Amino acid sequence: MKKIIVLTDFSKQSEQALKAAADLAKKHKVELLVVHMLELNQAILSSPDGMYIEQTVFLVKLAEKNLKEFLEKPYLEGVSVTPVIKHYKVFSELDAIAKEHDADLIVMGSNGASGLEEMFIGSNAEKVVRNATVPVLVIKGEITNLSLDRFVFACDFNDDNLPAFQKAKEFAAMLDANMEVVFINTPNDEFMSNRDAYQKINKFLNKANSAQQVEIYNDYSVEQGILNYGNTILADAIAMPTHGRKGISHLFNGSIGEDVVNHSQIPVITFKI
Repeated sequence: MKKIIVLTDFSKQSEQALKAAADLAKKHKVELLVVHMLELNQAILSSPDGMYIEQTVFLVKLAEKNLKEFLEKPYLEGVSVTPVIKHYKVFSELDAIAKEHDADLIVMGSNGASGLEEMFIGSNAEKVVRNATVPVLVIKGEITNLSLDRFVFACDFNDDNLPAFQKAKEFAAMLDANMEVVFINTPNDEFMSNRDAYQKINKFLNKANSAQQVEIYNDYSVEQGILNYGNTILADAIAMPTHGRKGISHLFNGSIGEDVVNHSQIPVITFKI
């Protein structure tokens, strides 16, 4: 791991994300790129009017001042921090920043169970996940000494999950972490016997050229199974694949990913399919 991008809007949730990112930065000796995105609209940015230019300069200078003060935290001592200000909220830019700086992770904060519209910087959390090709780590509340030494990767073992599975394996190797892979079996139309489930899993693992051990966990719903399994093994985080073109509401299947992000008490990591 070389660099981590942290999104901030100066809120409590974004500071919690910054603290968590600082823990990772100290442990893995990486640089933090702290990104703040302004609310400037395109009319202001493109207008030749001198008044708009002065207004833009004022807002940028104010953002620089606020970001500088925001980063004056004792827990950032000894951490290499680079502030980045973008003049307009185009979240595809985050992926461009990640690629430009060879960043390995985007970290952001979340309020949790109040729904996606309550996540850090509103519904823009969905846009971040949709556009990011690097993993996104969603921080839930205050965390002391964040560790990602052991995380759950929940997968349905359909072929379209192969890219996310490979990214999760690479992420685990990069952090020297233990990745616990789980298949959630539920009592509905998609119920599978252990024999059928392992056949599907083994077919998937053969395509992935992996000898990864997989646990089959039974529960009443996929989202509850993921949360319960994570609690059972005392995981540091839950990891899931996401279809970037559909956004976080279509992680996994329907609203499952949304429910996991909202109700999980531990961090959630997304990997784009």
